[in-house]
Amino acid sequence: MSSCFNGGIDISIFGESHGKAIGVVIDNLPAGEEIDLSKIADFMKRRAPKKDGTSTTRNEKDIPEIMSGIYEGKTTGTPLCAVIFNSDQHSGDYGNISHIARPAHADYTGFLRYNGANDIRGGGHFSGRLTAPLCFAGAVCGQILERRGITTGAHIERIKDVCDEKFSPVNVTAEQLNKVKNGFPMLSADAEEKMREVINSARMAQDSVGGVVECAAVGFPAGVGSPMFDGLENVISQLVFSIPAVKGIEFGNGFSCADIFGSENNDVFFIKDGKILTKTNNHGGILGGISSGMPIIFRVALKPTPSISRPQKSVDFKEMKETELIIKGRHDPCVVPRAVPCVEAAMNIALLSALIDAGKI
Repeated sequence: MSSCFNGGIDISIFGESHGKAIGVVIDNLPAGEEIDLSKIADFMKRRAPKKDGTSTTRNEKDIPEIMSGIYEGKTTGTPLCAVIFNSDQHSGDYGNISHIARPAHADYTGFLRYNGANDIRGGGHFSGRLTAPLCFAGAVCGQILERRGITTGAHIERIKDVCDEKFSPVNVTAEQLNKVKNGFPMLSADAEEKMREVINSARMAQDSVGGVVECAAVGFPAGVGSPMFDGLENVISQLVFSIPAVKGIEFGNGFSCADIFGSENNDVFFIKDGKILTKTNNHGGILGGISSGMPIIFRVALKPTPSISRPQKSVDFKEMKETELIIKGRHDPCVVPRAVPCVEAAMNIALLSALIDAGKI
């Protein structure tokens, strides 16, 4: 099934944006792991809409109800199931566009794939609402990783053409990664006001903007992963692309590698305190699909929110005629700030899965 991830751990995400509930089942977690539900709540709040004009006004509490898999505060080793009940749906906002293709949405392709049986309200199963259970799973995995000295974190690297600083490819620290988990996720406060201005300007113009999220992990051991189809880049990318707005990913120096010589791109090895490291980290902590022991760093491009209030040309795919579309509802003028914990969650799931698959846990 497309909504299942199978690796060292198995994850299945279910539900629709305007259905009764959404949720996740996580299988093959190690037994006896303490899970702090208050820390999970803190993680979920980072994804929640903010009352500052930068996100949707949909007000979901996103309080996960644990149905199985945790007993007396610890994982049991059996499937962990969490359900998040929806409570603030405005399904009537979609009555006028049930068979009109919203540009940059999956309405038309979903109609084709599921023979017209898909739930169109709020995007149904294609909605960014489904990143809430992804964040729950990532929060659980993050606690297990942290207990083993592995820290992950992410920040807004760019919104449209306004940029933050980047993580140091070599010297990023756990302290830095934890610091960006508070408030607007930035390394430099100087860029925050400009980013907010760009988002609010787009909102006032009935438009939207996209951007880039940078994510990193430190403390991850060398030698984990596989070549070809099960490489760490492959697994991370598969999970990152479960976030609906993601359109691209690059590791380390990424596409910039195409502009330089091999002598500039190669990372020179050396020994420090009995460990083999590299002087630079253009490879982003992964070589041949296997972790090198350097910080794992990647960046994710997210498209502008496709739901905008401006009139747009489209087609009625049942009547087979061209029409004009006006989208109602409550939508983020920029999904990037709320996508930051989603990207981090995807990283957490991928890294824990790889460790379990390698027999390290």
